[in-house]
Amino acid sequence: EKQLLRKTLRLLPAVQFAGADGMDFSYCYPQAEFNSRSILWDLNYFKYCFLKATGMDFQEDRLEDDFQKMADVLLRSSSATFMYRDFQSRNVMLASDGSPRFIDFQGGRRGPYHYDVVSFLWQAQAHYPDELRDELIDEYIRASRPYIALDGAEFRRELKLFVLLRTLQVLGAYGLRGLVQRKAHFLQSIPSAIDNLR
Repeated sequence: EKQLLRKTLRLLPAVQFAGADGMDFSYCYPQAEFNSRSILWDLNYFKYCFLKATGMDFQEDRLEDDFQKMADVLLRSSSATFMYRDFQSRNVMLASDGSPRFIDFQGGRRGPYHYDVVSFLWQAQAHYPDELRDELIDEYIRASRPYIALDGAEFRRELKLFVLLRTLQVLGAYGLRGLVQRKAHFLQSIPSAIDNLR
């Protein structure tokens, strides 16, 4: 299983960097790029579908200030790469020779490469141990070398904020499907997402 995970992470930079080469991002739907509006949509998804659905008390104006600050910081990591957007294990199929193949690109757009690494390694139900995540991050950094020289320490620092964003977005989805629509699978997934948030 670890070998399959390594193979998958080794293929990701080619999709992101080579995949963006010459791509006309205006064909991407619903957004051509991961911008401030995209980030705020994800954060508001969390606010309206999770926080409000739980009845949790919070100061909305201060939360919105934090959301804007977060968007500003995340956009510093923006790049001209293809952001898969929904890069997670259920969107990786195995070919007859055992090699990974990727499906489900409909949310793809121009954006930071960090997001896809986080989507894969911090899937709420995957429960990857930190040691395995570190190994797979190293694998991704090595596989990225033909395209970009990543500073490992800096990349890991940047990943943390993307982990927060992605986890909040996932909690929004779980809130809508679980708390609002009462779908059991999503309700059962909330504790795992909360663990990622911690």
